[in-house]
Amino acid sequence: MTSDIFSSARLPPRHDLKPSSAATVSAGTGPGRPPAELLRRLRARHSADPVTHVERVPARAGEPAPWPRWAPAELRAAFARRGVVAPWRHQAGAAELAYAGTNVVVATGTASGKSLAYQLPALSTLLADPRATVLYLAPTKALAADQLRAVAGLELDGVRPACYDGDTPRAEREWIRKHSRFVLTNPDMLHHGILPGHAHWSGFLRRLAYVVIDECHAYRGVFGSHVAHVLRRLRRQCAKYGRTPVFVLASATSGDPAATAGRLTGLPVAAVTEDTSPRGGVTFALWEPPLLPADPGADPAVADLTQVRRSALRETADLLADSVAEGVRTLAFIRSRKGAEVVAANARRALDEAVPGLGDRVAAYRAGYLREERRELERALLTGDLLGLASTNALELGVDLVGLDAVLICGWPGTRASLWQQAGRAGRSGDEALAVLVARDDPLDTYLVHHPEALFGRPVEATVLDPANPYVLAPQLACAAAEAPLTPADLELFGDGAKEAVDSLVEAGALRQRPTGWYWRHRERPEVDLRGEGGAPVCVVEASTGRLLGTVDGGSSHFLIHPGAVYLHQGVSYVVDSLDLADGCALVHAEEPDWSTHARDVTSLSVVSVRSYVDAGPVGLFLGEVDVTSQVVSYQRRRIASGEVIDTRPLDLPARELRTVAVWFTVSPESLALAGVEAADIPGALHAAEHAGIGLLPLMATCDRWDIGGLSTAVHPDTEAPTVFVYDGHPGGAGFAERAYGTAAAWLRATRDAIAECGCESGCPSCVQSPKCGNGNNPLSKPDAVKVLDVVLANLPPTDAPAVPTAAPGSRPDGQGDRSTRPAKATGGPLPGVPHQSA
Repeated sequence: MTSDIFSSARLPPRHDLKPSSAATVSAGTGPGRPPAELLRRLRARHSADPVTHVERVPARAGEPAPWPRWAPAELRAAFARRGVVAPWRHQAGAAELAYAGTNVVVATGTASGKSLAYQLPALSTLLADPRATVLYLAPTKALAADQLRAVAGLELDGVRPACYDGDTPRAEREWIRKHSRFVLTNPDMLHHGILPGHAHWSGFLRRLAYVVIDECHAYRGVFGSHVAHVLRRLRRQCAKYGRTPVFVLASATSGDPAATAGRLTGLPVAAVTEDTSPRGGVTFALWEPPLLPADPGADPAVADLTQVRRSALRETADLLADSVAEGVRTLAFIRSRKGAEVVAANARRALDEAVPGLGDRVAAYRAGYLREERRELERALLTGDLLGLASTNALELGVDLVGLDAVLICGWPGTRASLWQQAGRAGRSGDEALAVLVARDDPLDTYLVHHPEALFGRPVEATVLDPANPYVLAPQLACAAAEAPLTPADLELFGDGAKEAVDSLVEAGALRQRPTGWYWRHRERPEVDLRGEGGAPVCVVEASTGRLLGTVDGGSSHFLIHPGAVYLHQGVSYVVDSLDLADGCALVHAEEPDWSTHARDVTSLSVVSVRSYVDAGPVGLFLGEVDVTSQVVSYQRRRIASGEVIDTRPLDLPARELRTVAVWFTVSPESLALAGVEAADIPGALHAAEHAGIGLLPLMATCDRWDIGGLSTAVHPDTEAPTVFVYDGHPGGAGFAERAYGTAAAWLRATRDAIAECGCESGCPSCVQSPKCGNGNNPLSKPDAVKVLDVVLANLPPTDAPAVPTAAPGSRPDGQGDRSTRPAKATGGPLPGVPHQSA
């Protein structure tokens, strides 16, 4: 299965690629095609129709409103020069609230003009008060750079907008601090640069009128919880300088945006949710890649296991090439950096075979590129020099990509909010647009393309964040104390658990308590990673030249740039010579091997405590804290052409430990035996159920399968029973396991149905195989996984959120401190079985 996923270099020629007008397309003047016609032509290239559903989102007329009376004529004229003759009703409503001093979140659809809703009050204030300042926060540098272009393009005297981020030359930073009145940055720079140096920013902070938080739905999980406290630290410093700025938030449509914005800022926030902007129609297709031909040499008894679907990456690369060849400006969203490189390289190759030089109109875009590369790619896409771009979600948020005709989404992006955000990148000029979701060979993707009702006509998810997470709260309080001593009033600002977190910091020797407050004891500032990526970025350097190619986040370095790994950068292959984690540097050399690399890891898990549980007879359902230890121990080299495993090579990398939150269920061996699951088949049954459960959890929680991990075993030492664990992949948890626990019946019902409805006989990537399995997807038993889940569902309460008692302090991890809640255990001694992890 994975042999097809990362085949990056030598695909067979695309002889079926026929540009409608090669000369016209290569000159960049092709008019493109209507979405329905383009979709028809794309479908016609397949012998079997890959489209499982087409949803038509109709066009909508806009509802304009008059300019607010307080909007200066100068500003109205500047917007008019940009083509904005009047605001839409939702823009004017949000602007009125903000100008009146009300914290507000505008949560409307993609391309609904949310930027004008905050630009209007903010810029009006800057023009009316020559001393006022505005701070704008974006989750990505690309979005901040795009907003800088928009604000600077208004050419308003005295505003002096400027980006202040990690790419800003040091020579410019002092000028920005002293003279810019509209500073655009990101939470990372606010955390690492502005707040620790608040004395240098005192003039800016004591005049701060507005804090704009763009695309606030991106602040979820651990990252969102950290950002929530960064904003509380900002409010604390502003209050010190006598200011109480108004917060204006912009979000894609989300569930309960007012409550989410309130958790993020710690303030009451009004919500504007009715979208009154005009919208072009969208044709949205669900696309399932075809099955690959069965290996003619395979044993017929296992042919079902060897026949897999064409990879979503290869299918997306072909669709991108086809669309560009049709003259359609297209953006393809890919879930991984490596995948974006693969899709771009394959599309370029296919296009060059059809029209030499046309491949130059396609590129990859991802984090880790140097600033100059990113800015040039953004410029080329905006000007039309590029017709196709394969991007990670770095371009999902807000960047104004007027002129795009089509969006390809390679794999479920994790939430309906992200799905519509990505689809909305096309058609921003009001024209008709095409969006295509290309399913991966994955349980959730397969489920969604065959259950369109799970995608369309349903509200988007609420954003999950937990500022009370002690693994977030304590480090953030340490940062706040390093900026200025903490006081009892500050603890109220930081919310529930703050006093306990401060006490733990005092006990650990990080803070010293004095009559005037709590003081940071160390000379160095606390090192806190907002994004939970496992440390500082690792630089990727070409050994022969010393040239910096890019960076990889610390948490991914063990998997992506271990010694011997193949690393892709703008279509060029490199092989890693060495990885120095202490110095944060990987040395590579250029090479085009005929193999790809796949890291393998092992995981162990122990239960620390139980928060709550459900006693369901032979089944127990638990939520609690666990310790997870994982280590990358080896990597496989596989032939690109065939997927054949060449060899497995050992790695000597340090283990990583994680204390997090998990949901788990136990099943008694007797109930499994009654259901027809033999003792020898229990490990494979649990392992398959675990894989499918991880794959389907994003249907219930705002996460994807790479945010969570799992482990299954026929007998776990802490539960003494067959057990399946699913845990959050972030320190202290991110809210995903809690969501799984609260919706356990619905989650496991969808998991069971996805396995049972899959057309394979013995299990495949569409149901129970996992691309991240540390055991190579062995053992797995699809039919027995259905039996296990039938037992669980037959005994769990049918409600989505069962009423549950809370485990008493000191209870054993499996609830055996109380016989009434004790899950049934085996009576014939421990069962054989090795834990199977999918971390």
